[in-house]
Amino acid sequence: MKACLLAAFVLLSAPAFSQPSVPDLPFESVPDFLKLPPGMNFGEVSGVAVNSKGHVFVFTRSNSALGPAYAPSAAQLLEFGPKGEFIREIGKGLYGLAFAHTVRVDRDDNIWAVDKGSDMVIKFNQAGRVVMVFGRRQESADQETKPWEDVNPPRPAVDGRSRTRALAASAPT
Repeated sequence: MKACLLAAFVLLSAPAFSQPSVPDLPFESVPDFLKLPPGMNFGEVSGVAVNSKGHVFVFTRSNSALGPAYAPSAAQLLEFGPKGEFIREIGKGLYGLAFAHTVRVDRDDNIWAVDKGSDMVIKFNQAGRVVMVFGRRQESADQETKPWEDVNPPRPAVDGRSRTRALAASAPT
């Protein structure tokens, strides 16, 4: 009987000893906020970033129709205005945009695209021009070109090549 009373006391007093509740984060949901041009669709969105002017950058694996994900291209970097209006595609047809991983915007509003398919990190200025490139894409014609596989232990370093997952973790914010 004493054990039942002790258990009931513990269960009823547990909320008094628990951590304080998490505060609500106010937000406003706006359905279909981003307006794509007719005939364009999002695929897998792997990264979203916002610059100081409220422009939204979406890095998506979709819609390029130029080839398979690990050969020519399957990534698009899209910019939208603060009200969700489509502004432009950045880096259209760029050799380094093969399979989107993530996107970041630094304090100077430069756009950093990390691409898993090309193993490259590309820095664009505000005008959308490439200003810096890290890594090197495998050549599409190479027979061994395919997605990197996770191996344990990790592969040794190769000059001129990078692993985008490690770079994504250290990309500027």
